[in-house]
Amino acid sequence: MRKLVNVIIAVAVMGFGSGTVFAQSAPEAKSLDALLEQVKQGAYRESQENKRREREFLQQKSKQKALLASARNTQKQEERRSDRLEAEFKANDEKIAKLAEDLSHELGALKELFGVLQQVSGDTKAVFHDSIISAQFPGREVYLDELIAKASSSELPTIEEIARLWYEVQREMTESGKVVKFMTDVQYPNGEITQREVVRVGTFNLISDGKYLEWRTKYQNISELPRQPKPRFLETAAGLQNATSGYEAFALDVSRGAILGLLIQDPSLLERIDQGGIIGYIIIYGLGPLSLLLILASGAKLFVTRAKVKAQIRSDVASDNNPLGRVLMVYDNNRDVDVETLELKLDEAILKETPSLERFLTMIKVIAAIAPLMGLLGTVTGMINTFQSMTLFGTGDPKLMAGGISQALVTTVLGIVVALPTLFLHSIVAGFSKDIVHTLEEQSAGIIAVHAEQGHKGA
Repeated sequence: MRKLVNVIIAVAVMGFGSGTVFAQSAPEAKSLDALLEQVKQGAYRESQENKRREREFLQQKSKQKALLASARNTQKQEERRSDRLEAEFKANDEKIAKLAEDLSHELGALKELFGVLQQVSGDTKAVFHDSIISAQFPGREVYLDELIAKASSSELPTIEEIARLWYEVQREMTESGKVVKFMTDVQYPNGEITQREVVRVGTFNLISDGKYLEWRTKYQNISELPRQPKPRFLETAAGLQNATSGYEAFALDVSRGAILGLLIQDPSLLERIDQGGIIGYIIIYGLGPLSLLLILASGAKLFVTRAKVKAQIRSDVASDNNPLGRVLMVYDNNRDVDVETLELKLDEAILKETPSLERFLTMIKVIAAIAPLMGLLGTVTGMINTFQSMTLFGTGDPKLMAGGISQALVTTVLGIVVALPTLFLHSIVAGFSKDIVHTLEEQSAGIIAVHAEQGHKGA
């Protein structure tokens, strides 16, 4: 047991000695006896290895004392070196503080100059970064970065560097009041980059080829707006670019792109219709064309019929190509009947003509009534979707709610747009129909009066 303890101590102190034991792969046992023999041999080899390590530990025991003494000596030397470096660090720290105090005393009012110079350089850099003038004069921020770095480290800038800062600020102010042309790279919405002539209007707008451009501060480049404002604004841009002298009207965005960004977000007529969804499509592409078709067909027929009726009034011969002529033909076929019978026959003839004269009028009126109701249905549906979105995402973003309500109201607008002209045209077409029916009734009453008078004279 004592030897086993010694072996364990030797392993702990020496780290398993200088030698390394590698496990050798034993042949696979074919039987239990072979397996038992392998176990015995492994135990014997392990015992021999432990004895070897024990001998090595006993042999190197004297060396361990020498190594321990050397390590303790090295520790004392390092402790003395640490004390020396600490004292040297403290002395250098005091020396640096004294030099910094001397530098501050020598700088005097220059410290305020460094502060002002750093502040002005930082503000100027921010202005240059956002200014479209940097599109014409790139690379101005690099100089300002160097100047800010010098001012931060209290390094004395040269007179030329300070004068250049003043020059850059003055140039920014001067260029802000100019309308100039220059050549530069412009990126198209599809990513293609070409060199084009660009007109810069002060610090407000960039235009090229009659289109508005934008200065992208993040990438420090010029790109064409993916969507342009209305043509009346583009006409002023083209006019300014083609002008050579004098005054030229131009739609200037004094907000440096904010107002222009709102203008290009204004949806077009087709986009407004698209916001109405399926119900909007049904109203504007279904009910609208259907009502227009019915109005045109009915109006054209009634217009032609009224013209034929007026021609029949001026004619002495009844014709069957118009309602009045067919009513007169009924009278011609019943001249010998009494007044009551003739009146009934004429009323019957007028009743037969009325349905054809009032064809489609009911359908047109129904469409005029249905269109606003369908628009209201779309609005209610859109409001339900808006409130569902508010339930999911909350009311933190007013734009989400306002945009949803705006889209929901589009269907109501479409319904009213279809209903108003339909109702107006219906009244016109219905007037044509009533005019013809009134003419038939008027002529019928005259025929009856003449027939009654003739019968009275005959009696």
